[in-house]
Amino acid sequence: MLILYASLSGKILDPIVNVATDFISSTGLPAVFLLMTLESACIPVPSEAIMLFAGFSVSNGDLTLFGIVAAGVLGNLLGSWIAYAAGYYGRLELLERHHVFHVNPRHLKWAEDWFDRYGSWTVFFSRMLPIIRTFISLPAGIARMPFWRFTALTLAGCVPWVLALALIGRSVGDNWEQWRHHLAVLDYLVLAAIIGGIVYLLIRRRRGGETEGDDRAEPARTGEA
Repeated sequence: MLILYASLSGKILDPIVNVATDFISSTGLPAVFLLMTLESACIPVPSEAIMLFAGFSVSNGDLTLFGIVAAGVLGNLLGSWIAYAAGYYGRLELLERHHVFHVNPRHLKWAEDWFDRYGSWTVFFSRMLPIIRTFISLPAGIARMPFWRFTALTLAGCVPWVLALALIGRSVGDNWEQWRHHLAVLDYLVLAAIIGGIVYLLIRRRRGGETEGDDRAEPARTGEA
């Protein structure tokens, strides 16, 4: 699975990265802002490539460190607002209208309770995790996490991630693309954790269903006796 992901991600992301870097070269800070907006709005434009290349541009004297960090963070915030709004106002579609992505109200209530208990830490730390950071705003909106708490935690999580990538890009200069491939290891680790979590939940749900079935069958056997 991970080998397949690596192969597909290279074929899909490399052309996106090429377009993104050309866009930054020609447009500068507005390109950084727009690309980071897309990255946080559930569109898989890799922030590693955006900010590493922007940092490389700082080392060349084309952009400033403050400028790229501000553009990156504000872009992330706007994209997160867009994804949050899609989840927040798309609840009715998920609950009642959509026949493919229909969500059971009981599951939605579970998600809301979970976000009430762990949502703050989840939003904060997920902003520094590849893959998850791109999509976390959507479930936060669906669970109707308080907007201003979501905004504060998103900002707090975006700043260290964006700043770290910008500093690395400025430091490594021409080697920014090599570092992008090094950081791709984080993608594989996160993907492996996601797959492991899904498998665990499926197994747990299946065992729970079998236990519930056994509990229902026991009274029936007792009655027959």
